Amino acid sequence: MTTNYTLISEARCTTGESPVWVAQESALYWLDIPAGKIYRWHVSSDQLSQWQMPEMVGSMALCTTGEWIVAMETGIYQVQLQPKGLSSHEKLAHIKHPTQNMRFNDGRCDRQGRFLSGTMFNDTQAGKNVGSLYKFGMDHQFTHLMGDLIVPNGLAFSPDGSTMYLADTHASRQTIWSFDYDIATGTPHNQRVFVDMHQHNGRPDGAAIDTDGCYWVCATDAGLVSRFTPQGKLDRSIAIPTVKPAMCAFGGDDFSTLFVTSLRRPGISEQDDPHAGRVFALRPGVKGLPEPKFKNTPTA
Repeated sequence: MTTNYTLISEARCTTGESPVWVAQESALYWLDIPAGKIYRWHVSSDQLSQWQMPEMVGSMALCTTGEWIVAMETGIYQVQLQPKGLSSHEKLAHIKHPTQNMRFNDGRCDRQGRFLSGTMFNDTQAGKNVGSLYKFGMDHQFTHLMGDLIVPNGLAFSPDGSTMYLADTHASRQTIWSFDYDIATGTPHNQRVFVDMHQHNGRPDGAAIDTDGCYWVCATDAGLVSRFTPQGKLDRSIAIPTVKPAMCAFGGDDFSTLFVTSLRRPGISEQDDPHAGRVFALRPGVKGLPEPKFKNTPTA
């Protein structure tokens, strides 16, 4: 059974990604990857704003100084969103991909304010394991953390920041891993299987953590958002009215709303999947954690 849900705005994305709730604005931000757009939905006014970026956008995080850190095709940018769809952007780090036709994908900040994001080959059907996970710190050091990824997704951190989660969505992987995470250096190690999604419905996409430390993951192809305990046990799944949920994030006044982005499958009609590409708001009965901000000014 599909849970009760609310559709957010009229925006319909090709690949909705990276939802971020900004409490001080009472607004939700998210991306449409191939369109290179950033969206903002304001709760009380129900107003939708949008900004066009110069490249495809994969993930983003709010900075402590009010700008956004955005992972695009060719690197990490700092973006200032201005009224009436205007924006300015500055490239902070350039990436040299191992092959052409690559971009950044899923990403977010760790609990200490470092920005992590993964890269992938655009044609997922090719199954190329040329993707990597990178870290960008407040010192603007751009660091390669690990490779051998096809479609990196599901990046998340435990409430205390000492565990990192990372998934690979590709059908040949379909796995969520957990890592011990050194909060002093921002380095993951001791990789192990957290959840083998071959044993569950759907493939793992974007994720979020609740206050209990449970891992909520969008199960794409199954139209589900599934909750796993810190021990990797499936706790429950919530059905949403589209086949391909993409990423989720907690927000709302008390962080008890789960916002879920989705994508539209090529060649699938609106009649067959009428809500594909929309953003949903669910009330799962638990609360989440505020999204960490990128610390773009060093602290004393």
